[in-house]
Amino acid sequence: MNAIETWLVNLTGDTYLWVAELFLIVVAVLFAGFLLNKIFNRLQLRAAKSPTVWDDAFLEACRSPAIWLIWILGINFALSITAQRIDSPLQDLVQPMNRLAFIVLGALFVNGFIRRVERNLLDPLYMSKPMDATTVKAVSKLFRAAVVITAILVIMQFMGYSISGLLAFGGIGGIAVGFAAKDLLANFFGGLMIYLDRPFSVGDWVRSPDKEIEGTVEDIGWRLTRIRTFDKRPLYIPNSVFASISVENPSRMTNRRIYESVGIRYDDIACMTPIVDQVTAMLNAHPEIDTKEVIIVNFDKFAPCSLDFFVYAYTKTTAWVKYHEIKQDVLLQIAEIIQANKAEIAFPTSTLHIAPPGLESSDKT
Repeated sequence: MNAIETWLVNLTGDTYLWVAELFLIVVAVLFAGFLLNKIFNRLQLRAAKSPTVWDDAFLEACRSPAIWLIWILGINFALSITAQRIDSPLQDLVQPMNRLAFIVLGALFVNGFIRRVERNLLDPLYMSKPMDATTVKAVSKLFRAAVVITAILVIMQFMGYSISGLLAFGGIGGIAVGFAAKDLLANFFGGLMIYLDRPFSVGDWVRSPDKEIEGTVEDIGWRLTRIRTFDKRPLYIPNSVFASISVENPSRMTNRRIYESVGIRYDDIACMTPIVDQVTAMLNAHPEIDTKEVIIVNFDKFAPCSLDFFVYAYTKTTAWVKYHEIKQDVLLQIAEIIQANKAEIAFPTSTLHIAPPGLESSDKT
């Protein structure tokens, strides 16, 4: 450094020495940032080849804070030199600014690391069996909230504010805040109960018989749960609502049920027994019907216009589209069985009985 200063004095003179130093510092900081960015690119290429979750998240979270740290330290160093030359009181602020930068960038690094780990734990490229989205997001939000609160308290303590006094004020004012924000707190604890009880998760199809709520869960926040209805409208529901309503979760059903009533004509009553037996055999042989569950095909009732039998069975799939394809195939096979037995599917009809000729005149006599 002495040799460099001597060379700069000989080149520019003592008056402009600090200007040259500032120029060299700026160039060095820019070069260091560029070099560090290249190093991170190389490291991320290597980390991408490994299936682990943590190395990619660490490097991605570390890149921006590390580059920002170099720039901030370089700028503060340049400001320190300038303040020394012009005898400015700003020189005393350089060290506190450096410490504050360490705190803020450290919080940004930890926060970014948690966010990226959350993303990787839900990505099938990193996890052969991705973790439950609701649990991962809940834990991630708790950790990130803890990081932000801790960073704020540390910064306040660093700036001379008493944390103990703040905590004491929070304890006294907590009651007033609780009364003022009771709805907010109710939604917060409602979201906490959703995370703990897990009646549904992100991606589940839910509906409520008590409210006009039906759709796919997209996000579970601390205050609101966002549900995308089947007509693609977003529905925002306060979490406290779920504490007072019943919620169905069709996504967790084990089977889908086929429950249909089919009627044949009264003239085909002799065909009822073979039709019922053949439909039962068809259901037991169907590859998409779960034979471990109940299968019922029985003559049910004498309806006004038909003889009804009902079909009760469960499909193996729970997928909505495939279920309807299976149900269509079952109903068409039932129609073929009825036709093969020389019977017909009944529909409402009216029969008009006309008296034979002469019967009316004989009645009059």
